[in-house]
Amino acid sequence: MSPNDRFIKEETADIWDKLYNQAKKEYHPEDVTPFIHAHNVVCALESADGTIYTGFCIEACSGVMNLCAERVAALNMYVNSGQTKIRRLIAFRDEAPSGGGSGMPCGACREFLYQLNEENENMEIMVNYETRETVTLKELMPNWWGKERYASSRP
Repeated sequence: MSPNDRFIKEETADIWDKLYNQAKKEYHPEDVTPFIHAHNVVCALESADGTIYTGFCIEACSGVMNLCAERVAALNMYVNSGQTKIRRLIAFRDEAPSGGGSGMPCGACREFLYQLNEENENMEIMVNYETRETVTLKELMPNWWGKERYASSRP
């Protein structure tokens, strides 16, 4: 390992700690009303310019009103900065992602993140916080249907 590789790994580890700690602040499950429950899943993402945005899930009895933490964080990024590109994302309930499906965005979130910006296919998604294992959106969705539409929209 070269000294430069060590610096990159340390810098990456540091950003994951920052993302985890920012998201953790949002974790405090609560009933907003007798119909709406929130803050039981949290997310933090790093945008292309390095800013961290957070989100939390909001679940309502009607179902169609539900928003996952990942989409809320991405919308928070877009509304507050106009950015659509994400570098890294971590999502979890009461503990950091620990492997397997722990911390993985649902299908609706994966689709939204891809539609938000094609380059999000390269974003890192935390799989296991302790080992720093990550996966890219492209690895989760290797044959995404929207590639043709993105290609046809380019000049």
